[in-house]
Amino acid sequence: MKMTRADVVSRTLRVSLCVAACLVGVGLLAADTLVLRNGREIRGELIRVDGDRVEFAEDRGRRRSYDRDEVDRIELGRGRDDDDYVHEVGPAGEREVSVRADRPWTDTGIRVRRGQTVSFEASGEVRWGGDRKDGPEGERNSPFNADRPIPGRAGAALIGRVGDREDDPFFIGDNRGGIRMPASGRLYLGVNDDILRDNSGAFRVRIRY
Repeated sequence: MKMTRADVVSRTLRVSLCVAACLVGVGLLAADTLVLRNGREIRGELIRVDGDRVEFAEDRGRRRSYDRDEVDRIELGRGRDDDDYVHEVGPAGEREVSVRADRPWTDTGIRVRRGQTVSFEASGEVRWGGDRKDGPEGERNSPFNADRPIPGRAGAALIGRVGDREDDPFFIGDNRGGIRMPASGRLYLGVNDDILRDNSGAFRVRIRY
């Protein structure tokens, strides 16, 4: 099965994703970096991971295929902000993401297919709405709020969306069972709140896909 740049190399290859946010047009503000086990660093663009092979295009346009055993890690560059998004990628099909409560959406770097089952294991707490503090399940007995992304579900709960349609989110909360993806595209995670500027903290979410 072929894996894209959003996928992991293997169970033995841990990939540090330093993702700060910010796409300009169709290009990335910062190049990807392929770090080999011999210490060599190669800047360019990760094309794909296909089985035991990693295909990478160097800055000068030359494409080369590497055996996964040659690769120590892959750093995906998307601009620089701070250390907001540092994802550790473990086994194939598994990713851990930090979802900040003061950001509308966090790009997980994962592309999903309509009908694909994805599971989420979230932990941590976020502060929101003044002195309220809740975990990924959200506020208990939360009142209806028409301004939230999902008005009838718990405030500050973990939610997701696929692609660019911010008006079509789905609820995750503390559900650790599989959730069928409503569409195909990039997977984003966020919190179910309409005012984010007074929020702090983050959920740590392990995604299996």
